[in-house]
Amino acid sequence: MKLTSAVLLGLASLSSVAAVAAPASPLLVIHGGAGVERQDLNPEELRAARAALEAALRKGHEALAAGKPAMDAVTAAITVLENDPTFNAGRGAVFTHDGKNELDASLMDGATLRAGAVAGVHTIKNPILLARAVMEHSPHVMMIGQGAEMFAAEQKIEQVDPSYFRTEKRWQQLQRALKEEAAGQAHADLETAKHFGTVGAVALDAQGKLAAGTSTGGMTNKRYGRVGDSPIIGAGTYASDNCAVSGTGWGEFYIRLAAAHEICSRMKYLGETPAQAGDEVIVKRLPAMGGDGGAIVLSADGKAATPFNTEGMYRGWIGADGVPHVAIFADERLKMPGE
Repeated sequence: MKLTSAVLLGLASLSSVAAVAAPASPLLVIHGGAGVERQDLNPEELRAARAALEAALRKGHEALAAGKPAMDAVTAAITVLENDPTFNAGRGAVFTHDGKNELDASLMDGATLRAGAVAGVHTIKNPILLARAVMEHSPHVMMIGQGAEMFAAEQKIEQVDPSYFRTEKRWQQLQRALKEEAAGQAHADLETAKHFGTVGAVALDAQGKLAAGTSTGGMTNKRYGRVGDSPIIGAGTYASDNCAVSGTGWGEFYIRLAAAHEICSRMKYLGETPAQAGDEVIVKRLPAMGGDGGAIVLSADGKAATPFNTEGMYRGWIGADGVPHVAIFADERLKMPGE
C-alpha cells in the first residue's frame, strides 16, 4: 500500500508523541551526614535534627512544586542545612587543628554535566551558593581559598566574619581531639566522630532532570590544607542523566573509589538500581578498604536509596505530596521511593 505524505506525517507525529517520556514525579532526597551515634545526642538534639531535616525537605519541595529545576531544589535544601548549627556544614562546621573553620561544597547538573565547587573558604555563609556561582558565572569548575572568596565578593555572595561559624559544641570536639592527639590517640580519634554532619541533596524535577550537591566543614582537627571528597566531582558529588549521588563519610576513601561516579556508572552500565549500586559501593567496597560513611542515590525513574555503614545517618525524602519522611538511625525503617 502506498502511503501519502499526510499519512507519513501523521505517523511521524504519533511516533514523536510516543517518544516523549511521561512527566516525572518530582522527588528530593537529603542527608545531614553519616556517623551519627546515639550516645552523642540528647533528646533535644535529636528533635532539632529531625526538625531541620523536615525544614530542608519542605524548602526544596517548594522549588519542585513551583516547577523549578532540580538544581534549585538542591540549592534550597542545602542552604537550610548550612544555616543550621546541627550539621557539619556552614554555621555548624567543625574546627581545623589551628582552630579555624574551612568550608567545602560542590554542585552538579545532571542534564548538562555542568558543575561548580569551592574548597577551603572561611567567610562564605553558604558555600553551596558560591559553588553554584562558580558553575554559572565562571569558566571553571573549582575555586579554592582566597581566590574563591574574591570571586564571591565579585558575585555578591554573602560573606560573614569567621566567628559566625563558631559553635561551642564543635569547639569542644576540637579540644577533645587535641587532647587525644597529645596522648598518642590521634589514629583512634580519626576513626570516631570526625565524619559527622556533612550535608547533601539530590533531586529529580518535573522535566525528569537530576541534580546533586554536597557541603561540609571537613574533618575535626584536620591540617595541612586537607580537602576531602565533598567538593570533588565524581567523589562526593555526581549527577548525570540517569543518576544523582551525594556522599558523606571518610573522604579519602570516597576519593580513591571515585564513589559517587562509581555508583552512577554501575547504574548506567550494569543496570543496577540505586539500592544495588549504593550497597555495593558504600556498604561493601568502602568498609573493605577501611572507610565508613553513607550516600543518597536517586535515579531518573524515581527510585532512591540511602545506603550507609555506620550506626546512623541523618536522611530524608519528600515526594510530590509534600510530606517529609526522615530517619536517623539504622534501625529506623525509612521506606524509599521505588521500593
